[in-house]
Amino acid sequence: MATLGDIGVAATINILTAIIFLLAFAILRIQPFNDRVYFPKWYLKGIRSSPLQSGTLMSKFVNVNFGSYLRFLNWMPAALKMPEPELIDHAGLDSAVYLRIYLTGLKIFVPIALLAWSILVPVNWTSEGLQLAKLRNVTSSDIDKLSISNIERGSDRFWTHLVMAYAFTFWTCYVLMKEYEKVASMRLAFLQNEQRRPDQFTVLVRNVPADPDESISESVEHFFLVNHPDHYLTHQVVYNANELETLIETKKSTQNWLDYYQLKYTRNKDQRPRVKTGFLGLWGKKVDAIDHYTAEIEKLNEQTQQSRNPTEWLTEWAPEAREVFWSNLAIPYVSLTFEGFVSLSSLERRAAFRYYIFNLVNIFLGSIITGSAFEQLDSFLKQSANQIPKTVGVAIPIKATFFITYIMVDGWASVAGEILRLKPLIFFHIKNSLLVKTEKDREEAMNPGHINFHATEPRIQLYFLLGLVYAPVTPVLLPFIIIFFALAYLVFRHQIINVYNQEYESAAAFWPDVHGRIITALIISQILLMGLMSTKGAAQSTPFLLALPILTFFFHRFCKGRYEPAFLRHPLQEAMIKDTLERAREPNLNLKPYLQKAYIHPVFKDDYYEDGRSEISGYCHDDSDEECVTVPTKRQSRRNTPAVSQVSRGSSPSPSKR
Repeated sequence: MATLGDIGVAATINILTAIIFLLAFAILRIQPFNDRVYFPKWYLKGIRSSPLQSGTLMSKFVNVNFGSYLRFLNWMPAALKMPEPELIDHAGLDSAVYLRIYLTGLKIFVPIALLAWSILVPVNWTSEGLQLAKLRNVTSSDIDKLSISNIERGSDRFWTHLVMAYAFTFWTCYVLMKEYEKVASMRLAFLQNEQRRPDQFTVLVRNVPADPDESISESVEHFFLVNHPDHYLTHQVVYNANELETLIETKKSTQNWLDYYQLKYTRNKDQRPRVKTGFLGLWGKKVDAIDHYTAEIEKLNEQTQQSRNPTEWLTEWAPEAREVFWSNLAIPYVSLTFEGFVSLSSLERRAAFRYYIFNLVNIFLGSIITGSAFEQLDSFLKQSANQIPKTVGVAIPIKATFFITYIMVDGWASVAGEILRLKPLIFFHIKNSLLVKTEKDREEAMNPGHINFHATEPRIQLYFLLGLVYAPVTPVLLPFIIIFFALAYLVFRHQIINVYNQEYESAAAFWPDVHGRIITALIISQILLMGLMSTKGAAQSTPFLLALPILTFFFHRFCKGRYEPAFLRHPLQEAMIKDTLERAREPNLNLKPYLQKAYIHPVFKDDYYEDGRSEISGYCHDDSDEECVTVPTKRQSRRNTPAVSQVSRGSSPSPSKR
């Protein structure tokens, strides 16, 4: 059983660990040779240049400006200085809203902690329940005197905890409602003001029925020209390139070697570089390196040209081009029932849900149930069966000491370690010394990373759960959670501004999941409080807790109906406003060239493929006032279309669909 001294020792160790990590980061980040590790986002944006390119030899590697060492903590105000609108422009809405999860934690738990420490802690401390419990051989520590365990059985003081439970619930719901409203408005404003994106005009179609007279491309073009003549612009067949990934990686490596030898030749044109064609270039015939790798790339291109196969299609709104999970596009329709998501954001949200369930069952419930049972094993063996629920009721809040230690280790120290980036730092210098040949290699060696939503969000939700469960039970845990939210907000804001390079933008589509899991944590806390108070002889006050989960559930239904539609579909009013403004700004806008190559599989995105695609002409020219000819078709059957059709495209087609 942990005592105040044990908690103090653990706190000292973890605080010192966090301070060491932060100090190491503050010193390492100002060294010129680490600049690409701690500011990769600015390099990728092309705004920051390497300090290694100027100055003396020593100043290229070590910061000789001793004044900067005195200002080693200036990264903290710098991380907080950038306003939210600028942060959205810089890093995207996903990153800005992700930070709001930490802000939501602070908004919820700071007032709750103040209220709990000013009311509940004195009520708990001045009771004598644990003195009586010692007579029944129930173990406890001094820290438990601050918890509900110290309230005597059947005491009227439980009314205080009941009133506080209502106050905590109402405040949490109020904060969640305001945040939901704020994030929904941010999402709509972002979609309204952001630049044109291909997914705003695109639907994904899979499982197209086979036609003996037409290819899939011809069949799709014919179907949409006939059935959606006013909205169809163009289409793009998505190829199953899953089997080509190894071949394409080989091609990228070969291209990289070609770039390296071309760069080497430009620096010394007196002698063309040569390479051995044997294993790893250690033996074999010596040939001209540039000619050799050029020929190898041409061979690889011809293979890639012969290996394209169309996937089967299913109709749904297309995700943003950057977040398409290409491997799943080739999954047949019959295999799409628990899986088959085609967007990275959907996959991350599903993984986050599963990780959340894992944390809930294994870390939270598992630690409480098994830990309490083993700690009170002697009492279980010596007392009658009807006394066991009472013992468990007393033991559950005692587990707060374990979670306090868990928060300090997992929350404080690990978050401080996140900003240090020790692993990327080591790997960057190893790659930069041994493997980097070109500037592209150096960019890849930076490894800026991104927000791992599927891993970090469930961890945040565990702290919401712990805070809401223990707020009316053991308020001493709340300051540790507040420190976690504050430190994590500071660290991740710095990382988002200077380090992370997000893979995609979902316009905060994950917020309904965040809201729903906090609501779940709130209901769990209410049910556990009812169970705990029922074992404490609070028969008069416990029934009044029954209304809390019911009210919370209806609050969730209200938020779901009021705000969630903004995260599922773009409001028609907003879409029409954007279309009208776009037509006014660009009356001769032709979206077809813009959309024609938007969804090319990444393995095909090279100059060779792009040049080949540019030779393909569509069914209409770019001139908007030229009429289309008869819809081309080779179909002899009439299964889908009653007759051959003619369509003309108007001078200003609606850009709302593709």
